[in-house]
Amino acid sequence: MEGNNRNILIGLIAVVIALAVFSSFGLPLFAGPTATITLPTPLPRETKEPGSLEQTGGVRVEVTPQTVQSVISVMERLESYSRTVTTTLEGSSAVAWVWVDEGWTRADMDLPSGLSVHTIVGDGRLWRWYGTEQAVLSWEADSSSMDIEGQRIPTYEDVLKLETDSITAAGYEEKNGEACVYVEVSVPELSQVERYWVSESTGLLTAAETVVGEETVWTMTANAPEIPVSQSASFQLPDGTVLHTIGETAS
Repeated sequence: MEGNNRNILIGLIAVVIALAVFSSFGLPLFAGPTATITLPTPLPRETKEPGSLEQTGGVRVEVTPQTVQSVISVMERLESYSRTVTTTLEGSSAVAWVWVDEGWTRADMDLPSGLSVHTIVGDGRLWRWYGTEQAVLSWEADSSSMDIEGQRIPTYEDVLKLETDSITAAGYEEKNGEACVYVEVSVPELSQVERYWVSESTGLLTAAETVVGEETVWTMTANAPEIPVSQSASFQLPDGTVLHTIGETAS
């Protein structure tokens, strides 16, 4: 009887050992594969280089002669500001005080001759008068809300109107201490090169020049804009007619 009990005990021990071995090594053979976690590989950080600029969302956009107008067209722009613009033609300078508000533009320019020219553009029309005269000329304006026609004050919209084939260089560079998008245009029939700098921070044309040969014959520079437009700005004609009130949204 004692021998039988010992045999039973040995058999039970063997069964327990077999079950333990099976649970450790046998069950994985019947179970599915163990899930694994793959860590993403870190992406290299992109470095901002000349000829590119960071748009909203951090996506780098290359600036080339073929893409520069598209880049400029989507830049955010101020809707209300005032600034001073100076143009120089063959050594003679003219200074214009420019006010912009909700699609309306006024420019008062002092010419080298001493004559002052006043221009207001808005609501599809242009009004102009000279000095202290009461007579006002008016005609239909073009589609450019910033156009101050005839005063040789270009805007970013003039850059958008350029023939793409005429753009010979474009990139990203500093001008007068300000980060800008740069555009160079060749005008072979006039033997001249035109250059434009559009501010990255304001979207406005901040400088321009025309070069003939090695000589710079015309320049335009603008100071940093005052934001919003100065409350002293007046969109009023000599006869007292108020064309626009600051802060009112154009219809």
